[in-house]
Amino acid sequence: MSFTTNPRIATTLFAIVIFFFGLNHLIIPNVIVEWVPAFFPAPMFWVYFTGILQILAAIAFMLHKQVKLAGYLLAAMIVIIALFVHLSSMFHAASQKEQMIEVIFLGKDIALAAAAFYIGSKNE
Repeated sequence: MSFTTNPRIATTLFAIVIFFFGLNHLIIPNVIVEWVPAFFPAPMFWVYFTGILQILAAIAFMLHKQVKLAGYLLAAMIVIIALFVHLSSMFHAASQKEQMIEVIFLGKDIALAAAAFYIGSKNE
C-alpha cells in the first residue's frame, strides 16, 4: 500500500459516514427535524437541504471530483450546524443529561468539520 493510498482510504471511509448521515436526513426526516431550532423558518427544508448537501459532498469525495470545494463547504455547513443546533441546545437543555448529550454532539461535529476541512485542504 503506497503512501497516497492511505489518504484515499481515509477519505473514502469519511465519505461513507457523511453519505450515511445525509441518507438519514432523507429516510427519517421526521426524526431529524426535531433538532432544527425553532427560530429556523421551514425546518423540513433544512433537513432535506443539509441531507442532500452531505450526500453530494460524499459523492465528490468518493469520485475525487471537486474535493476542495466539497470539503470546505461541508466543513462550513457542519460548523454552522454545531453552533446553531448543538451549542444553542446545550445552553437550553432541560437536564444535565441532555446538556451532556449536546456537548458530545458538538464535539463530534467539530471533529467532522475538521476532517472535512483537512480533506479539502489536501486536494486541488
